[in-house]
Amino acid sequence: MGGFLYTAEELRQHAFSIATSIATSSIDADVLHLCKASGILRRKRYTHRGPRRSFTIHRVTEDAIPTLQSRCGSPGRLNPVGNSALRKKVLHEHLISIRTVPAAASVVATAVPDAATTDSDLCTASELAFLLEPNDVIAVRDRPLMLHCQVEGEGPIAVTWRKNGVPVPTGPGARAMLMPNGTLLIPSFQKRRDGDATDAGEYHCAAQNHFGMLVSRKAHVQLASLPKFHTHPESMSVNEGGVARFQCQVNGVPEANIIWERDRVSVNTKDSRYTLLPMGILQITGVRRSDAGLFRCVATNIANTRYSHEAQFNITGGPPRVYKEPVILSGPQNLTINVHETAILECIATGNPRPIVSWSRLDGRSIGVEGIQVLGTGNLMISDVSLQHSGVYVCAANRPGTRMRRTALGRLVVQAPPEFLQWPQSVSKALGGSAVFSCVAQGVPEPHLIWLKNGKILTPGDNVKLTNNNSTLALTRITSEDEAIYQCIAENSAGTNQASARLAVSLAKELPDAPDGLKATALSSASLQVSWTQPPAEVTDGIIGYVLHIRKICEPDSKELQEAISKTTFQHDLTDLDPATTYSIYLKAYSALGASSASSTVVATTLGGVPSTPTFFTKVLNSTAVQVLWELPSKAGKAEGFRLSYRRVPHGEFQGPLQMPCHANAHTISHLERGAVYEVKLAAYNGNGESDCSKRLVSLAEDGTSAKTSSEGETQCTCTQGMEGSMGGIVVGIHIGMACIIFCVLFLMFGYRRSFFCRKGTQDSWSVPRGDDGGHHTQNNGVPKPGVTRPAEAIELVPQGRDPTSQGGVPATRPGQCHVLIEQHPSNLPGTGTGTG
Repeated sequence: MGGFLYTAEELRQHAFSIATSIATSSIDADVLHLCKASGILRRKRYTHRGPRRSFTIHRVTEDAIPTLQSRCGSPGRLNPVGNSALRKKVLHEHLISIRTVPAAASVVATAVPDAATTDSDLCTASELAFLLEPNDVIAVRDRPLMLHCQVEGEGPIAVTWRKNGVPVPTGPGARAMLMPNGTLLIPSFQKRRDGDATDAGEYHCAAQNHFGMLVSRKAHVQLASLPKFHTHPESMSVNEGGVARFQCQVNGVPEANIIWERDRVSVNTKDSRYTLLPMGILQITGVRRSDAGLFRCVATNIANTRYSHEAQFNITGGPPRVYKEPVILSGPQNLTINVHETAILECIATGNPRPIVSWSRLDGRSIGVEGIQVLGTGNLMISDVSLQHSGVYVCAANRPGTRMRRTALGRLVVQAPPEFLQWPQSVSKALGGSAVFSCVAQGVPEPHLIWLKNGKILTPGDNVKLTNNNSTLALTRITSEDEAIYQCIAENSAGTNQASARLAVSLAKELPDAPDGLKATALSSASLQVSWTQPPAEVTDGIIGYVLHIRKICEPDSKELQEAISKTTFQHDLTDLDPATTYSIYLKAYSALGASSASSTVVATTLGGVPSTPTFFTKVLNSTAVQVLWELPSKAGKAEGFRLSYRRVPHGEFQGPLQMPCHANAHTISHLERGAVYEVKLAAYNGNGESDCSKRLVSLAEDGTSAKTSSEGETQCTCTQGMEGSMGGIVVGIHIGMACIIFCVLFLMFGYRRSFFCRKGTQDSWSVPRGDDGGHHTQNNGVPKPGVTRPAEAIELVPQGRDPTSQGGVPATRPGQCHVLIEQHPSNLPGTGTGTG
């Protein structure tokens, strides 16, 4: 299709941001010019300055477009561009055209300003946004502290500060000062020993203008400190050539830098036998007698310097000459860090011969090589960790030349602060309308979302709904009190992030009327022509453009496409459509205050044929109801709907058709006649016509329990009345034939006087055994001896092909047998004859 456009109203459903039209000079093909954009990720920021214009240039890729929030602009006339994989966007009174640049996989924005627009009109309005937010900081007692907060937006803007939720006094005589740029200055940071009065705590700034209030993220302010060591190095004795490990621990704010001294002199870190780890650990391998002495660690940060106790290190005896199994002196500890930090997993082992230390992951995945480094004889260091580095790591100490090994495990957990996948988008709504803000964030662990309205926590109410784990905020029955700045705060243990959007409420009478006379006709198998009635001149002057909304029928709203149309155009061709597909289309007009209500929706089908014949099934629910189920087309838009008809056989007229929407795939036909046979037919249709239909016969039993669908199955037909009479005749003929067969069977059964008695069971195939004289009368060629009246003859039926004994001569268990008694009557009795059994 041609270039598509999002409106501010529909952008809530998509992870695209709002941009405004601007006047630009020629620009490079791999950058996007926006007028003084802010509130976005600025990985690369450049500035282009022209006559009274300032633009921020952002390098963006097609597969990862950052959120672009417009801060200024002027009413513009759309300058259409060609077909595009990206969609155009609109912000209330502005339209922007975005096209793909294939060579650079980037986008370029262009627009043509109205003739009445002047340079002084540019950049006169801006939404409230933070340019700089306060960060976590560690302050030093009696030294000044500065917390930054820079904001841009339409003035006047008032900046205030809060500590632990309480306003920070900044007036005359107060200990804190508010700088003109919004920075908070505390000239002398204090914390009393009793802890009741302190400047430490959680700080955040708030910026407010006539649109609403915006709150920054929270900054944790701590007092620098360095208490005494809580773990001191311990004295030890090690054989020459062995391994030694010292450790000291202190909880400093910020984390202290620890060095080691031997005999009050810093150890030689250039010696490869000495390994210093940042956790206050000293490892010495290949111990020599010259290593003996008093060891201590020295911790230093901006608050203080601390010395640990001294530990005596003695060297005893020479190198060991006996075999010693590998032993891991200290293995990896569980560690939790944030992405892009450095992880160090300790592993030091001893033994004779010296063991070889190796690393692996418990899940079998490769550790990799990028950013991986070994410290000392076996410590693993991972620089710039990512989420993929999370897992359980295995340190193994192997005896050289054997399979003897010792292992130790440690879990590395990598956290990621929240990042937004979808930002809430600013919208303008009329009184009584509704608005939806979406906010989707990812992080490890999963971020928790909260919403603020003008800096205060938003509580769900009658017209405020939070759904999808607080990722969706819905406002209904909008009033003027709902006009505010709404913030989405994403928090987890790794950090905090926030995004904001503004809801503007406009009076309905200030918005344009919905467009009239919308029509759509098919031009080809890939295009539709849409036209609408041109409004009066006084109405057209207030309209800045139109937006066509199009989607395949029965497709979800999230897949709706929008296309921007110039204010002077009242007929437009939609191209690049699918053949034989039905589309739903409506139109909105835009003024400087927002969008009109939607026009009436029209449905049109591209050329290319009718839908395929639907496949359906029937299910008898009871003696008077049948459920019809059918399969929906595999692609949306291939059927505008379905038509269902039925009739009682052999009546000639069908009842219906019943019109079914494109998303329906079942219907129940009730109030049918008990015990009757019905014919059901189903057809799909679109704007090009109706498909061939499918037919099924359904029989309803009197008791309602044995009702079944006719085994005739599904048949395709051409839905014309000419063939309906012949179908009814076939059904009547089948019933008559079945009645004749039943009559003949009854006649034969009563014609023979036989009785059948079965003890139990039935068998597949039988033979008549030839008995001896023991207890049985014999026949000579089937003729009885004269003058002998014979009793009923018992014939034992035995399954053929089965050995009466099992393997090994053990008699097999025989199944239940059936004996048939055949009555034999003398031939001289009247009414009897010789029958063959």
